[in-house]
Amino acid sequence: MADATPSGAEAEARVVPLAARPAAEDVDLLAPEVDDPAAPDAPASVAQPADDPGPGRRPRRRERRGPSLREQRRLRTREAIVDAAAELFVERGFDHVSVMEIAQRAGVVEKTVFNHFPVKEGLVFEADPPIRAALLDAVRRRPAGESVAAAAGGFVVAAVSQLGSPAAAEGMTEMARVIRGSRTLQAREREILGTLTDTLAEQITLETRAAAGELEPWLAANAVMGLYSSLLELARDRVLAGASGPELVAMLRTRGQRGLALLQFGLAGYAKRR
Repeated sequence: MADATPSGAEAEARVVPLAARPAAEDVDLLAPEVDDPAAPDAPASVAQPADDPGPGRRPRRRERRGPSLREQRRLRTREAIVDAAAELFVERGFDHVSVMEIAQRAGVVEKTVFNHFPVKEGLVFEADPPIRAALLDAVRRRPAGESVAAAAGGFVVAAVSQLGSPAAAEGMTEMARVIRGSRTLQAREREILGTLTDTLAEQITLETRAAAGELEPWLAANAVMGLYSSLLELARDRVLAGASGPELVAMLRTRGQRGLALLQFGLAGYAKRR
């Protein structure tokens, strides 16, 4: 971790694990659009005549344009919903806030909230958290000679340790309180962690061509995700106690590296009975 050149895991440490508020800029603009009853239709764009390249000439490439007016409106609506939900969840807790109340504070109708977030838990946890793709990418891009545990575990340690930074501490503290105050969210988080574990195990199985019924891919995946879960809970404990800054980042990284060492070199010598 002390190398001058950031590792793949450190480069991906900006990925916020699981308890991230869905950000408007993360919306997939290729997803099917849904009508927003809370806002008027955007004006239709003026059709442009197709370029006539003429014989022997290539047509000019269309210029890439930013989001359409409809997409911009959709992003603004989504952001307003997320902000309203976050405020209410922090004020009163996830289980004590209705979707109707979120809609009222965001200035939209209830149907609009469900258009953007089919389930209430989606206002806290993304259905496909960014960490999934980044974790798999760290595994696929690892250099020759590096184990899956080293690559995936290194990514986990780098990502979670950044939750102790001052920039992340405030949002982390708010979300930790919200999640720990709701059994519904805790259950949903366990489901997401289970899905992430399965995804990692499937990637390991694919790479190693493990036969059906072999335990090694699942043991490795569960070990890595166990490190992730443990380190995430430790980060939540510390930020709820008021800690943040370089000292917390260093502590999380040190604890994570110790856990990673156990994964890489085995548990045979750990906690021997004396």
